[in-house]
Amino acid sequence: MQNNTTGDDIPLGLGMALAKNVDAMNYFSSLSKSQQQDVIKKTHQFNSMNEMQSYVDNIANGQTFN
Repeated sequence: MQNNTTGDDIPLGLGMALAKNVDAMNYFSSLSKSQQQDVIKKTHQFNSMNEMQSYVDNIANGQTFN
């Protein structure tokens, strides 16, 4: 995984958070590339792994990512 948003790879922090939540990982994988990029852009505002994990857990619970 590379820490960028221009390729097919996702940022390391997001990847680690998704790996801890299989439901969120499956949901993220089901999104279109555009929707995945929207999620990735949103994660740039987080300053801690706890914030990232909370966001990812909310995705798994069906809460919107906007």
